[in-house]
Amino acid sequence: MLINKNKKLSIFPSKILLFGEYGILKNYTGFSIPNYEYKGYLKFYSKLDKNVINSNNEIRKFFNFLKIKKFNIINLEKLDKDLKKGIYFKSNIPQKYGIGSSGSLVAAIYDRYLMYKTSICNKNLIFIKNIFSNMESFFHGKSSGIDPLICYLKKPILVKSNKHISTININIKMFNNKNKNNGGIFLINSGLQSNTKKMNNLFIKKIKEHNFKKIMDQEYEKYNVKCIYSFINRDYKTLLENIKKLSIWIFNNIKQMIPKNMLKIWINGIKNDNYYLKLCGSGGGGFFLGFTKDYTKLNNEFELNKYIRKIIFYF
Repeated sequence: MLINKNKKLSIFPSKILLFGEYGILKNYTGFSIPNYEYKGYLKFYSKLDKNVINSNNEIRKFFNFLKIKKFNIINLEKLDKDLKKGIYFKSNIPQKYGIGSSGSLVAAIYDRYLMYKTSICNKNLIFIKNIFSNMESFFHGKSSGIDPLICYLKKPILVKSNKHISTININIKMFNNKNKNNGGIFLINSGLQSNTKKMNNLFIKKIKEHNFKKIMDQEYEKYNVKCIYSFINRDYKTLLENIKKLSIWIFNNIKQMIPKNMLKIWINGIKNDNYYLKLCGSGGGGFFLGFTKDYTKLNNEFELNKYIRKIIFYF
């Protein structure tokens, strides 16, 4: 079956959580952006292959979860019929890499099968986020709902707390033009899949420790907030100063989220001051984020260049 060619496809981007990994689960500040380098959309198959079958089967499992949970805001009858007709999620978003493969799918299902549309405004974002949180819990066990929200809204989102979320009116494309400064943010591929559920459980266990919660409050959140607002205000000097502090903090306090093959290049960046790495999502594998004041100098970083990396913003 072919999808109606006259119907415009609803494409849902991946997301990049620039700042606030794990923190947004515990009411800290976060900042996330859409990323159209990787994206996905629902369609009916024109040719049956392994990817189509696997995707259709995964959506069927998701459907069963929504049915058991009596998720009646989703038109489950229509979704069931479409699954039988061969609908699947066409996507180039790597799974278990921390850039929202499940978030994009959840956003697509919500968009296509929601019984009653909710107006998109800042006052409704918490309501929509909570719906997404419950839906995405199928994939991760616990979800903030931010990933699907980003994929659905296709706008940068600032999370100040669980009760305060707003879209940010900045043009992400303005960062994509290389200029004479050659600074930038890049994705680095660890070559390993991440287990988000396992990493989340590890963090939840750790946050219950009094001393860890204390340094989250006193150190992590301070660096995190400075990173967010310096990025939004394009103050890259302050951004890099605090990214370095954040990179050191992650290494010293949640090293378990850094794969062994990334530890050496993580430390090298801090020592050489050529770049600084941080988590991109839950960590444990998948993509990591790098920040540098001179992207061209990274060509001399032998250990770093063992891994595939891609610039996402210049500044």
